[in-house]
Amino acid sequence: MMAAKSEDQSVLVIGLGRFGSAIATTLDELGRDVLVLEQNPDLVAKWSHRLRVVEADATNPEALEQVGAQDFPIAVVGVSTSLEASVLITANLSDVHVPQIWAKAISRAHGRILRRIGAHHVVYPEFDAGMRVAHMLSGRMLDYIEIEDGFSIVKMRPPKEITGFTIAQSRIRERFGVRIIGVKAPDHPFEYATPDARIGAEDTIIVSGDSELLEEFANR
Repeated sequence: MMAAKSEDQSVLVIGLGRFGSAIATTLDELGRDVLVLEQNPDLVAKWSHRLRVVEADATNPEALEQVGAQDFPIAVVGVSTSLEASVLITANLSDVHVPQIWAKAISRAHGRILRRIGAHHVVYPEFDAGMRVAHMLSGRMLDYIEIEDGFSIVKMRPPKEITGFTIAQSRIRERFGVRIIGVKAPDHPFEYATPDARIGAEDTIIVSGDSELLEEFANR
């Protein structure tokens, strides 16, 4: 049985597609203990030099038991091209009471099914990426992250009407309903925004607030 090394740090990742491999390699770089299950022998051979990989069919409950899936505090289901496999794997992890199950979904309907059978967190990589790009096409936005319930954080170039003024002088929160939380001048690191921070035309700013208000602020 190949159980987790550290109950607090270990993550079980199932599937070595683009999503699963990105998560597994990033967690490995962050020093987390990662075990990956992959059914495709070619992918197992490709990644085994870098990651701890076991060739196994996670739709089979016995395979999960053999690798000690029940001992992992976190499991990530990166399989989504086969809806049946995604659902079966998530259900199997739920049956052994994994505390946190993260699952990739390719549609809202898929996501609802995954939640109903035990997924604690459902992610939509393609949808999220498309939404970010759409917002960034506005011009000033350099990055966009929607947290939840319409609250977002963006990295953007400042509108012309606030350049050359301090945050206090611009009265940004009162006038636009958003808050600048970070400022980066060229060739300088990001700094927390203060009322006396002066915004330059070439600066990059981090702004938080309601998604619609941020869109209006970026388009000024």
